[in-house]
Amino acid sequence: MRRWRRVLLSLLLALWAGVAWYHTHKGLPAGLAAASPLCPVQPEQVSFIADITAADAYGRSAVSQGIFDAMLQVVHAAQRFIVLDFRAFSAEATAARHVTAELTDALLAQRRAHPAVQVLFIVDPAVERYGALPSPQLQLLRAAGVTVVAADLQRLRDPNFTYSSLWRLALSWWSSPADAFGLAAQRMNYKADARKVVLGDDGHGGLAAVVGSADPSDSRSNWSNVAARLEGGALPALLASELAVARFSGWRGSPSAFATAPAGGTPPDCAATAAAAPATMQVVTEGAIHQALLEHLAATASADSIDVAMYQLGDRAVAQELLAAARRGVSVRLILDANEADENGGTSGLPNQVVASELVSRSGGALHVRWYRTHGERFHGALVLVYGANHLWLTLGSAQLTRRSLDDYNLEANVGIETARSSALAQQTLQYFDTLWNNHAALGIEYTADFAAFANPSQADYWLYRLLEGAGLAGF
Repeated sequence: MRRWRRVLLSLLLALWAGVAWYHTHKGLPAGLAAASPLCPVQPEQVSFIADITAADAYGRSAVSQGIFDAMLQVVHAAQRFIVLDFRAFSAEATAARHVTAELTDALLAQRRAHPAVQVLFIVDPAVERYGALPSPQLQLLRAAGVTVVAADLQRLRDPNFTYSSLWRLALSWWSSPADAFGLAAQRMNYKADARKVVLGDDGHGGLAAVVGSADPSDSRSNWSNVAARLEGGALPALLASELAVARFSGWRGSPSAFATAPAGGTPPDCAATAAAAPATMQVVTEGAIHQALLEHLAATASADSIDVAMYQLGDRAVAQELLAAARRGVSVRLILDANEADENGGTSGLPNQVVASELVSRSGGALHVRWYRTHGERFHGALVLVYGANHLWLTLGSAQLTRRSLDDYNLEANVGIETARSSALAQQTLQYFDTLWNNHAALGIEYTADFAAFANPSQADYWLYRLLEGAGLAGF
């Protein structure tokens, strides 16, 4: 009997390990981890937008917002189609701004004004508790003819391989997201549709989009975020990628309604015209964001600079490239959220506090860090600037600098833009960063604090972060 128990246990362990390996390494659905060709854009086709929340010396909020208004402009201009893709979309009565209702009303109004307009809304399944609790806002949109698609996260790879194989083999068959245990069982897979995109026709035969780090969710309406308002360029590739997500998630609509995107999803003349353009745009998703970022960080020399404004920094490859750049004389500055509040309102400081402390220590102080001062909200930036005397490359979008975001586990969408250092876009982004870094604000407002305010040299916390990040056991 003992022998058969050992055989059975060995078989179960082999099955668990096999499922874990397969779902960690399996191929991604078509259209993911994509990098479009470099496409030319004109300076007027790209603009940088930042939402900034701070507080004065009396604790009164000082808020500057533009991202949600830019999203609404894309919606109002569309006459043929609108594609949206978000992680969070929910109303909250006490919110500072009711962005969920604003976007819902805008979509309903556009459907009334242009009944033929096709609206495709892709959401993370957690918005409706994985199908157990329909969203009132999404129900209104469905009733008005909007197609709502919950992203099929099970088609993605599993970052939490120690748990997800158990979930696939056993828990997924009987746990229900309608109860607290079932919802937690789903969320512990630690993957999401994290994209934050509004894209539509511009009413003149072209495309317009807002790509950034902001969700139209009331509870997040006062977070500090970044985004870009885009036209032309590589947007057909972004549209093609969004339609690919919808297709593998069960959408059976006709692509002909979104026929602005040419075959292959990218303009055919990109390669021929990009070299002579004043600026270039590239759409990068999932793991392609990681590759593009590492390439640009590795290419920096001692006269160059790297500025990072980020909610979470934990990916080891990115951390090593930042450290290597600082050691060879590149100016490296990081503005980070202190990660004091987690998804459940607790405190942890991971990963930013220990990673920043590691980088400052190992660089001998050559790498510089400041912390954004939050007041209940989050500094949710997702911006990297790499620049020299003449050129600037930036990437922004949904991707945080973590394993989940960059290693093909979440759905993520970024744009990479290269432009002259003297361009309006470059000046906008550099001024934004310098304003926060140097606290160029009205009297009494302090955007960022010195590194020492949240430095955490604890080795116990550092190795806890390394374990959680490497094993996929954390939500960052």
